[in-house]
Amino acid sequence: MEHINTRIGLSPDQFKNAFRRHPAGVAVITADDGSGPVALTATSVISVSAEPPLLVFSLSGLSSSTPVITASRSVVVHLLDASRVDLAVLASTKNVDRFAESVGWHRLPTGEPVYDGVPNWIRGEIVDSMGAGGSTIVAVLALESGLDGTDESKSPLVYHDRTWHHIGEHSVLAG
Repeated sequence: MEHINTRIGLSPDQFKNAFRRHPAGVAVITADDGSGPVALTATSVISVSAEPPLLVFSLSGLSSSTPVITASRSVVVHLLDASRVDLAVLASTKNVDRFAESVGWHRLPTGEPVYDGVPNWIRGEIVDSMGAGGSTIVAVLALESGLDGTDESKSPLVYHDRTWHHIGEHSVLAG
């Protein structure tokens, strides 16, 4: 990305304002490189390929969790529904213990931290990463999922214009 001329293009504020109007699904990424568990909220998670099962997300260079995640071999991506907005807020708040006893979490048999009560999560191996501006883009090979199909009526959690929202029957425009 070094070849990009930074004097051309939108200003940082213009770019942020454009993306504030673009809704994004909300996920919490957890990892532990051996120094202790970390978590952060991400709106950049996307599926890339079903064969092989790959997803990507980006990490801000400003996040205190970034060094631990990039040093980890694996991560858990928690795809949140609206009932878990508390986790999205927790993982995006600075200077708090994101793994306090009251939060409710455990380790998978493979060692990764996973939050309790999240009906949709994916554990994966970090297979590649690259710098992009002040961020790191991380590619993950999905190895395992925890999908609780008992309540498909839960609304996905969405972030739009600096506010948490949910999607449901009220937001259907066409089928």
